[in-house]
Amino acid sequence: MTEPALERWRLVLGEAAEDGLGGGHLTAQGQSRDAALDWLYSRDEDLDRRGVRRPTSRHGGDGPSVLTTVDWLDQITRLFPKETIERLQRDAVERYQIHDVVTDPAVLARVEPSAALLRAVLRTKHLMNPEVLRLARRIVEAVVRELMEKLATEVRQAFSGAKARRPSRFKLARNFDVRRTLRENLRHYRPDERRVYIETPHFVSRTRRHLDQWQVILLVDQSGSMVDSVIHSAVTAACLWGLPGVKTHLVAFDTEIVDLSGEVDDPVDVLMRVQLGGGTDIARAVAYAAQLVEQPRRTIIALITDFYEGGDPERLIRLVRDLVQQGTKVLGLAALDEAANPDFDRGTAQRLAGVGAFVGAMTPGELAGFVAESIGR
Repeated sequence: MTEPALERWRLVLGEAAEDGLGGGHLTAQGQSRDAALDWLYSRDEDLDRRGVRRPTSRHGGDGPSVLTTVDWLDQITRLFPKETIERLQRDAVERYQIHDVVTDPAVLARVEPSAALLRAVLRTKHLMNPEVLRLARRIVEAVVRELMEKLATEVRQAFSGAKARRPSRFKLARNFDVRRTLRENLRHYRPDERRVYIETPHFVSRTRRHLDQWQVILLVDQSGSMVDSVIHSAVTAACLWGLPGVKTHLVAFDTEIVDLSGEVDDPVDVLMRVQLGGGTDIARAVAYAAQLVEQPRRTIIALITDFYEGGDPERLIRLVRDLVQQGTKVLGLAALDEAANPDFDRGTAQRLAGVGAFVGAMTPGELAGFVAESIGR
């Protein structure tokens, strides 16, 4: 095994692997990287339980002076590639709860915006003074801008497909209907030549349909476990806002209701207003959404929650049943984010599915596609 490979394994496995790898595999830069990694991962209490720490470890106090978070951020920025820096920052905040990464002005001025830091800002902004909030907003703006650019493309693609496909007498190449042409000319297939001879080509009209007004009501559970879905709901609402034929509402809830529809075009302001945590009264939120419905058969309510109901579950089921029976499309989304990996109360979710709600998890692009398909019918 080459020396660079041995050094990488030594950095991955930590100080406890020193003897097993034969020792002496760290260059000067490797030693600096090892110290930066050790500053973070030596906090893992499981190391002592598993007997991983070496008896001669510097944790006895014979090592270098303790780094501050600012020093550590400066070091990892100098020593590691961008992807590794983002992982280290995420672990610092989410795994080891080093909150000064997002609450200390000196640290915030150096930190690289990322999705993990955005989640940390939303969880800790109630601890921040005005100066820190101003710096933290930089993280929110940078990450939201990146998400907006990505999702806006997905939304445009979804809605560009909501077009009429009527037969057309205008024979333009871009309007060539491949499926219908093949289907209706299969009788001219010649097996010996393995070819279909086209006698009658077909074309379609791509004139956009007239879109009657639809309502899309996003009901977002702002409990702490739903932070990724809160972020993507705010961005999704902003991308849907202003689309032809779509009236967008954004409502956050815990045990109280916060209607953010007036700020839906500015997801940064929306996220800075969200208060994560607290209880959950899903039924109350659904009742509020029901009051917003103008035309039931032209309304989509996306209930984004983990379905752990702290209010009245029987009332929740009854409200959703009534909405479905009047023609409203109800989506029960256990997650709305890029991963769409849900963690939810399956019992409540199954009961909602039983009264006609569509229950599952979606990425923002999939939700946009569902909305586009619904209003384009």
